[in-house]
Amino acid sequence: MAGRAPAGAGTPAQLTPPAADPEPAAASLDLSIVVPMYNEEESLPLLWPEIREVLDPAGLRYEVIFVDDGSRDRSAEIVREFRERDRRVRLLRLKANAGETAATDAGLKAVRGRHVVVMDADLQNDPHDIPAMLKRLDQWDAVTGWRVNRAAGDSWVRCLSSRIANRVRNRLSGETVQDSGCTFRAFRRECVERVKLYRGMHRFLPTLIRLEGFRVTEIPVGNRPRMHGRSKYGMWNRAFAALRDLFAVRWMRTRVVRWQIAEDTLEVAAAGPGAGSG
Repeated sequence: MAGRAPAGAGTPAQLTPPAADPEPAAASLDLSIVVPMYNEEESLPLLWPEIREVLDPAGLRYEVIFVDDGSRDRSAEIVREFRERDRRVRLLRLKANAGETAATDAGLKAVRGRHVVVMDADLQNDPHDIPAMLKRLDQWDAVTGWRVNRAAGDSWVRCLSSRIANRVRNRLSGETVQDSGCTFRAFRRECVERVKLYRGMHRFLPTLIRLEGFRVTEIPVGNRPRMHGRSKYGMWNRAFAALRDLFAVRWMRTRVVRWQIAEDTLEVAAAGPGAGSG
């Protein structure tokens, strides 16, 4: 799946305030989108209008949380400008660069929507895939993207390294995830409320969610070429760290504690003597 080119590629789209209530109450939010970002000032003016283009016609009440991981460019300033025009935009700015896992975790801790989507800020993830991912949540607890056509957006070196990494991860972890490197994902909020992330563990979020007893599936998503800047994560600068994290996940799978409550007498006792008698 090649995916679509970003709407208005090359020129920032016109931003206008939405006609509907721009900042709905937390209890009414259908969706929270978390976008970790680091030095993405060129991509953001294209990404936000495209998200609106996809979600507004669907009638969803949503928020988009841009998590600034210590950017050194105008990324935070641009998001503040979005916020002035549309209160559905939120900015979480970390005090210092802490890494993608930290930025993802901060965003997940701040979500208010019933469903949650995590996507990159570099325009390689296609917002047009979001409705299909949300539809899968009718039957599944979590959905992870599967970039079936990696060559559409990445070099052959990255495609080859990803294929090898997926095979090694699945072999050691006992998983069957086709594209564990894809961070374009959707969840029911209760899935991420129970997950604790450690450095580098955002790569294994589907596995961590499955360990909590939730059901996870994959869906084909587009993979668009990077238009601006360059990837913050290369093949070699994360290989050894990912391997270390993989062994940690493998250990967790063997030590996970599973239990279910069969009976709890607290409610009966609180009702007082003779509760339930005719």
